[in-house]
Amino acid sequence: MQPFRVMNEYYSSCWTGLYARLSDDGERIMIESPDRMRTLSSAIYRGGMSSADRFINWRVPLTYNNDDPHTEILDRLEQWGIEHERAIVLMTAAKLTHASVAEYMDDRFKLVCMTTAGTRNAARAGSERTIYESWRPGTINTFLLFDGQLTDAAMVNAMMTAVEAKAAALQDIGLRDSDNGLAATGTTTDAIVLGVSGKTIYHAIHEYAGTATTVGAAIGQLVYDTVYESVVTQHEE
Repeated sequence: MQPFRVMNEYYSSCWTGLYARLSDDGERIMIESPDRMRTLSSAIYRGGMSSADRFINWRVPLTYNNDDPHTEILDRLEQWGIEHERAIVLMTAAKLTHASVAEYMDDRFKLVCMTTAGTRNAARAGSERTIYESWRPGTINTFLLFDGQLTDAAMVNAMMTAVEAKAAALQDIGLRDSDNGLAATGTTTDAIVLGVSGKTIYHAIHEYAGTATTVGAAIGQLVYDTVYESVVTQHEE
């Protein structure tokens, strides 16, 4: 579903306390978690292995050009009243109103996924193409939040499954690399965040998250669905 097309707030139906809000100026979506999460991400701000309970998708103009986005993000976080060390920040030029959200739960974990998509710089990994040295807005950004326990290896496995699902959605949509016309696997600036609560209440430690597991199947379905919906609706009002 795309809750921000009709409202500014979204409350998870399966994860008590997980909340997201589109700012009144349409500049950012912030997901607030009731728990500090262990994170693995390619985020432009606090990427890699980290921890956070605020996850921000910040919209910038298509003309955005800054050699030091990290410093600008620090300034923005201060303006927004958000502690620097609590946040993970992604950037995009995509419509935040068209963010797609999906959820899954069973008796061993809960999962919430949010994706925004801009595909002007669609690209196919593994093909010859033009190389851009500077960051360009466009971007498919995915936030994948997991309530439960994943090992470090399973976190990496979850990221692999998510990227495979994104590529599958784009192939089914028929998105093409603008350089060579081949099926695109993403854009040149895609980013993903995986947050894991580490809660022990489910009495399960998940060691794998590939497509043959319940965790991997859920990740694949939610990422596929949110990528597909956010891409195919990006040009709608």
